[in-house]
Amino acid sequence: MAIAYRQQVDDDTEFALWKIEETADELYQQLKLNDTEKAFTKQLSKSKRYLHWLGTRVLLRKMLRIEEYIDCEVDSHGKPYLVSLPYHISLSHSFDYAAVMISKSSHVGIDIEQVKQKVERIAGKFMRPEEMAFIDQQQKIDHLYVCWCAKEAVYKCYGQKEVSFVNNIFLRPFDYQPEGTVQATLDKDAVNFSYRVNYLKYEDYMIGYVKA
Repeated sequence: MAIAYRQQVDDDTEFALWKIEETADELYQQLKLNDTEKAFTKQLSKSKRYLHWLGTRVLLRKMLRIEEYIDCEVDSHGKPYLVSLPYHISLSHSFDYAAVMISKSSHVGIDIEQVKQKVERIAGKFMRPEEMAFIDQQQKIDHLYVCWCAKEAVYKCYGQKEVSFVNNIFLRPFDYQPEGTVQATLDKDAVNFSYRVNYLKYEDYMIGYVKA
């Protein structure tokens, strides 16, 4: 499967989706891994998690257009980074899709989620009462998924642990459309950052993406 969707955000920032239709072995053959990564993949079962890990790395290679080995590490906060290439990256996955965002100039964050009814049951875990108040009841599920993806994208862009979606990331009221923007603020200790998060619905998935 080739890249399913690609969007240029600005001159040096883009994101893409890869629909995972290959087997794990087919994806593995498209990668170049060091011994540590090979050992890590052996620890993963032949499950969706394994396919997701492989899918994001294959997509990263395609976007960077690099054939040789790519040293992609994860820092102490769980944020992926490239050791020797001048790009900020963010990775995400959900069911049949892997998503990757890259930028030469800015920190980035991306999240993809398959839209499901269950989000309504857990809304209280990531939404404040004043945020729930602006949710369109006619499009409640999609609207909630935009909020989740927006907060997750901000969290990934910030790249630090111990951030509460309820207590530290705040969304300004917005009307739901299949594609649009959300104004978000991350407020934690001495940190107060504002973000303009973009989102779009792709098939039955919601995508949120942001650059700092």
